[in-house]
Amino acid sequence: MTTNSAADEYRVEHDSMGEVRVPAHAKWRAQTQRAVENFPVSGQRLERAHIEALARIKAAAATVNAELGVIDADLAGAIVSAAEEVAEGRWDEHFPVDVFQTGSGTSSNMNTNEVIATLAGERLPAGRDVHPNDHVNASQSSNDVFPSSIHIAATGAVTRDLIPALEHLASALERKSADFATVVKSGRTHLMDATPVTLGQEFGGYAAQVRYGVERLRSALPRLAELPLGGTAVGTGINTPAGFSAAVIAEVARATGLPLTEARDHFEAQGARDALVETSGQLRTIAVSLTKISNDLRWMASGPRTGLAEINLPDLQPGSSIMPGKVNPVVPEAVLMVAAQVTGNDTTVAVAGAAGNFELNVMLPVIAKNLLESVRLLANASRLLADRTVDGITANVERAREYAESSPSVVTPLNKYIGYEEAAKVAKKSLAERRTIREVVLASGYVERGDLTVEQLDEALDVLRMTHP
Repeated sequence: MTTNSAADEYRVEHDSMGEVRVPAHAKWRAQTQRAVENFPVSGQRLERAHIEALARIKAAAATVNAELGVIDADLAGAIVSAAEEVAEGRWDEHFPVDVFQTGSGTSSNMNTNEVIATLAGERLPAGRDVHPNDHVNASQSSNDVFPSSIHIAATGAVTRDLIPALEHLASALERKSADFATVVKSGRTHLMDATPVTLGQEFGGYAAQVRYGVERLRSALPRLAELPLGGTAVGTGINTPAGFSAAVIAEVARATGLPLTEARDHFEAQGARDALVETSGQLRTIAVSLTKISNDLRWMASGPRTGLAEINLPDLQPGSSIMPGKVNPVVPEAVLMVAAQVTGNDTTVAVAGAAGNFELNVMLPVIAKNLLESVRLLANASRLLADRTVDGITANVERAREYAESSPSVVTPLNKYIGYEEAAKVAKKSLAERRTIREVVLASGYVERGDLTVEQLDEALDVLRMTHP
């Protein structure tokens, strides 16, 4: 049934609650349309990776259901073919349901079932109906499919996108660590002068932060890759044929190449989302690492006249609409905003993860949205930081060394010759008289009194040597 106006064309679909008018062009059906009308909240839809994961489950389930005699082989073939098109992204515009929907993700699971059912029906002889529930959703429930899809999407995004991006950033930082191995500079603690370090040592520390982030993600992967698939409504596996769980998970693993496994305990796997909360916490830690790194780069590049100006970041774009010639550290600033977003997302995931009541968590879609967004943002930001900033950093070698040599903290190696209190006097006098530590020591008679020799003084005040005592 359609109206006369092209702009208002619709057809009538029905579900267990009655008839619903659906846009004529839509591949979805009644339950999706109800969700569209019920949840006009944010305009944000499921992430692409999440839609793909849902479709992979439907294809795998159809294959296994045919093998176990639950549905006919020709029906399963049509479902698999349709699901593969959905997984490839050819029908994303037909997934209109808002992220903020029913907490089990039932609306999006049914959206997937309905789209695949429509597409599958177009592949079969006229009059052969494909039912969203009886066929596409056979042996499944939203309660095991939707959380499984989050785990599949997140496992794929972490292993294929984020970990390679972090390794790319770590490699860029390690190259700079080698380049700057002999660039000596003043260390800083409490933002105050400290004993010397090399710029290479600092960049090596940044690289280690990123590498440890990869370690943290890898440590969470075995639990992230566990799927509740096969538990159906409450974890008992009701309406699921024997062998379905293991077979369908193996099929999804084969299709995706991911290290997916069946949940060791289906009641934990459906009632709680702790593995997603754990992974989000690792993402937050990585965001904190990137915040530290980006802020250090901004500080070291500050200037060019009134800041530290120890390093130069690549000039990428004009930095002011009013001040000619101004250039800002735009990429580190973008990374800082990503880190802030990821930190906020983690708070949402933690609160949502605590919303498990008995046999089901009822905030699944918002967990999925925030977790997958965090992975995507961190992966993009890490590559951006490596390629558009770190690779192009140069050191202001002389200025960095000048800071190291003029720091009062270089007096520290003299403790063993003249003692802590005398060394403190030298440091204060150096600051007050704007003279070097060496000049003050020589003028104060320590050499004449035999506390140390000139050679020992020179060796003690070798700032590069101080970085490798």
